[in-house]
Amino acid sequence: MLEIAPGIRQLDTLLGGMEQMTAGFLIDGDQPALVETGSQTSAPAVMDALEAAGVGADDLRWLIVTHIHLDHAGAVGDLAAAYPRAKVVVHERGVRHLADPSRLIDSAARVYGRLLDGLYGRMLPVSEDRLVSVGDGHRVDLGGDRHLVMVDSPGHAKHHHAVLDEATGTLLVGDAAGVQLPDIGVLRPATPPPDFDLEQAVASLHRFAELRPERLVLTHYGPVADAQATLAEAEEMLHRWVAVAEDVFAKSAQAGVDDVAAAFADVFAQPPEQLPEPVRQRFEVLNGVHSNAAGIVRYLSRRQARAAE
Repeated sequence: MLEIAPGIRQLDTLLGGMEQMTAGFLIDGDQPALVETGSQTSAPAVMDALEAAGVGADDLRWLIVTHIHLDHAGAVGDLAAAYPRAKVVVHERGVRHLADPSRLIDSAARVYGRLLDGLYGRMLPVSEDRLVSVGDGHRVDLGGDRHLVMVDSPGHAKHHHAVLDEATGTLLVGDAAGVQLPDIGVLRPATPPPDFDLEQAVASLHRFAELRPERLVLTHYGPVADAQATLAEAEEMLHRWVAVAEDVFAKSAQAGVDDVAAAFADVFAQPPEQLPEPVRQRFEVLNGVHSNAAGIVRYLSRRQARAAE
């Protein structure tokens, strides 16, 4: 584990066995918390890391997910079973999917096909008595005067909240500010279907900026060098990607997701050619131009439909 702030240790959840793709965060306290469980394929690595950190089966008291996508919450059922005293904290708009993940898994299976089980795995249900459905501003008490505050932040997903550690001013922003992997270095937006919404995403970034965090931490992957600069870059980036998609549709009313994805690949910096092919592939699986294109096209279609009403 890597200590990224006093009492906050970052662990690699080893998504699909790959390093530095998705992080989890162990936050110390009388009632310690793990923020982000990783995917179901990550569960053994996460449990090994917690054991190495001295966290026993009866020690962990909180499992917190920023949102219910499988790379962030897929292991929640496995970890809830392994840590029976831990409550599971989830956004109020995502809680039903942790109690019954069948629709979530069916949707993921349609998107990922054969990749699903090898990369992400599925998700085991969590009993309703273990679930804590929370809204904006909810405070999780870790004891010793340490609290985590949930910050509602839709845009990437309607069931997304960031997690602010008041003791250190550390803001764990999930996917709301994008993806920046250490061996790639390019900040790229995360705009998957079905929930991406430009206005909500930008409003969430503004809210983060108003909080003036001491540290800004991405689940993919780790702390950024300058919180305010990264938030400004993330906002500019969202507008640029949406503008490229708008331009594609302005040139051809028959354009689709593949056309927008091709334009993204042409316009925006891709992983450097000298990177090993497995690294390039994992970046595209995690945050590919086609997924981003699909989310932005869906957003533009909704916006057009609203304008026509």
